[in-house]
Amino acid sequence: MTIEGKKVVLGVEQMSAERSEAVTQWFDRLITRGFRFEQGVLFIIDGSKGIRKAIAQTFGPYALVQRCRWHKRENVVSYLNEADQAVFRRRLQDAYAHTTHKEAFAALTQVHRELEPINRSAAGSLLEGLEETLTIHELGLSVELARSLSTTNGIESLFSQLGAYTDKVDRWHNSDQILRWTATGLMDLEPRMHRISGYPFLKVLRYKLSTLVATRTGKHPAAEERELVKVN
Repeated sequence: MTIEGKKVVLGVEQMSAERSEAVTQWFDRLITRGFRFEQGVLFIIDGSKGIRKAIAQTFGPYALVQRCRWHKRENVVSYLNEADQAVFRRRLQDAYAHTTHKEAFAALTQVHRELEPINRSAAGSLLEGLEETLTIHELGLSVELARSLSTTNGIESLFSQLGAYTDKVDRWHNSDQILRWTATGLMDLEPRMHRISGYPFLKVLRYKLSTLVATRTGKHPAAEERELVKVN
């Protein structure tokens, strides 16, 4: 998205599955086209291991990953019976609602303790990638911006709208038709997508990303970035 909070579709790729090799090649093509990542990139993903591996291989220390809390919550409760699902869905929502990393982590740890005697598979699912569901907490973003960037809802809503262009097609004739229809639909939808909530704080996020990348790589954020945050 842009610094003004506008969502931008960077590209379209046809894949049969989210394999790391295919995703890495797509990332490489984005970089060749001019995608800049030197000040850091925040990726918001579901639990796909292929996408996660491709991010690490391509961007290394320049990437931060926020695992979608909605996917994490639903993965955990999928192991439980219906009554327990309702209870622990609420418990997980309340835990993630804490504003600090320390409080949220402590609350999630308590949920894990409560899950262990009920269903160890659910408890194990909660621990898998847990820290990456708290990346937004670690960055210390505003509540509004944190809410927008803690799940994949931004792209999910776009996929839902794209269905109006593609779901009624009975038979795709070839790959070219699939890509053309998909790209045309996205081009039509992009100008009508809403800005994310909390977008005025994106400049702060950009500064925090660049500062973290500087710590990881030994490179210092640009002076103009520091001044930008002071002004805002």
